[in-house]
Amino acid sequence: MRCHRASHYPQGVAPIVPHPARHRLSACLAAAALCATLLAPTAAPASGIALPELGDAASGIVSPAQEYQLGQSWLRAFRSQVPTFSDAQVHEYLEQTLYRLVGHSQLRDRRLELIVVKNPTMNAFAVPGGVVGVHTGLLLYAESEHQLASVLAHELAHLSQRHFARGVEQRQNASTPTLAALLASLVLAATAGGDAGLAALTATQAAALDARLRFSRQNEQEADRIGMQTMVEAGMNPHAVPEMFERMLRATRYTRRPPEFLLTHPVTESRIADSRNRAQKYPKKQFPESLDFHLMRARIQVLHEKTPGESVKRFLSEIEGESLSPEAARYGLVLAATATGQLDRALFTLAPMLEKRPGKIPYLIAHADLEAAGDNYPAALKILEDALQVHPNSHALTVRYAELLMQSGNYPLCEEVLADYSRRRPKDDYVWYLLAEVHGLAGNILGVHRARAEYFILNGVYDKALQQLNNALKLSRGNFHLTALLRERLRDVRDMRAQAEL
Repeated sequence: MRCHRASHYPQGVAPIVPHPARHRLSACLAAAALCATLLAPTAAPASGIALPELGDAASGIVSPAQEYQLGQSWLRAFRSQVPTFSDAQVHEYLEQTLYRLVGHSQLRDRRLELIVVKNPTMNAFAVPGGVVGVHTGLLLYAESEHQLASVLAHELAHLSQRHFARGVEQRQNASTPTLAALLASLVLAATAGGDAGLAALTATQAAALDARLRFSRQNEQEADRIGMQTMVEAGMNPHAVPEMFERMLRATRYTRRPPEFLLTHPVTESRIADSRNRAQKYPKKQFPESLDFHLMRARIQVLHEKTPGESVKRFLSEIEGESLSPEAARYGLVLAATATGQLDRALFTLAPMLEKRPGKIPYLIAHADLEAAGDNYPAALKILEDALQVHPNSHALTVRYAELLMQSGNYPLCEEVLADYSRRRPKDDYVWYLLAEVHGLAGNILGVHRARAEYFILNGVYDKALQQLNNALKLSRGNFHLTALLRERLRDVRDMRAQAEL
């Protein structure tokens, strides 16, 4: 999303700091400090992002209902520390892939929250309470949707078998892992990946946390078995499991510190052999390649390339040489050429792709972006409006439509679209971020404060959420219904803050 200048806002209202409103260095330092605190002999609660323990010797293991609430608290704390990735197309693809697997998993509570971390390292994680995290780098390491699904299915198996909770129970008389310890480990993984200096600074702390959070060999075997069963029942290739394991193992040969996923999910030659033997029970057959996977992979490649110009060179090389998906390479070229202002080249490349697949959502959005880049907003919006008539529930289309409405200056319609969408998708912090931005541009000060409050709540920044709600309360005088709603929300946020400070 393009950032809007503060001068476009009414006097006294400034835009939210560009999403995500967090700085990489401060997050890294906070994670390092948290690790030091958690590894101290007294194990004092970490200031600012303390969370209740998942279990202890006195209370035993928490119930699944309590686990869900703890997971929601954990998610808000994680967002407060880590830069997340809000690309609606990537989110929608990963959500669809995840729920395709969930429908065939042993997970009873299927309320899941997906969080995508902007980080080129290979990592995925599952947190008690239904939180599933994916680093963008996982899509770079995987070479097919089946390989990506093998990791997601494995994480779902850890959730369905409640391995983290069972691990707490088994270690009640030893060092009890907490959700805060898990938070610290994953914050380090998300913020220190690729930074050699910081990685060296935190290596000892990270190794100690890894030892505390590592899944047992029995847990891993169970997750491997159930994950592969989930893939088979979902109609996916079980042979992708050993393929992905082999790719992970090869990745360890080129780095001093293995990819974060391997620190808590160790991959050995015997484990690869076990997965290969298990896959042999299923006959080998041709599985269709997922074009959507390769298109989203191309988006991630553009994201992590040093410059859009380098992306242009990369995709031209793939088109002229070897590529996992020549069509996805052409799509990547469209994205990179658009970003570098080579609009004619982008349109020339996109035209035959649209002719071949006229209803393909990524191509329609790319076409709309090209029109917008040429300042032809009526044409861009018409493309998305027509697509939404066919796909009214598309997250990617809805978000991009709202973004282009905002860019084009149609603030009233953008407000209407996002207000409706925030009710349909109330836990999406990026939707609230956009709604706060457009309220500000439209001069709706009360709306700004209410939307910002929801954004800050989802990101675990409770003091700022309370400030925004109090500002809204001052502006709601005379509206008794709204005043009552705001006061109730203030009570909710105070309860959340109190829980986080336990």
